[in-house]
Amino acid sequence: MDLILSLVMLAAIVLVVGAVWLWRRDPADGRARKQALLMLVLAGVMAANLAVWLIPDKNGADLQDRAAELSE
Repeated sequence: MDLILSLVMLAAIVLVVGAVWLWRRDPADGRARKQALLMLVLAGVMAANLAVWLIPDKNGADLQDRAAELSE
């Protein structure tokens, strides 16, 4: 599970870097700007999913810990 969460975080970072590069590469192209914005939205969704999995609840357990307990 740690590997998957790490890959999702790396993918979100790469999407942000790619979106910035695409935005700056051709500022006059409306299609490229739309793609860059969509990449940023996807990176935000991925970050929100990571937050759901990693931020602990009021009892101090996160979903990753609960999933590990259920798989044992």
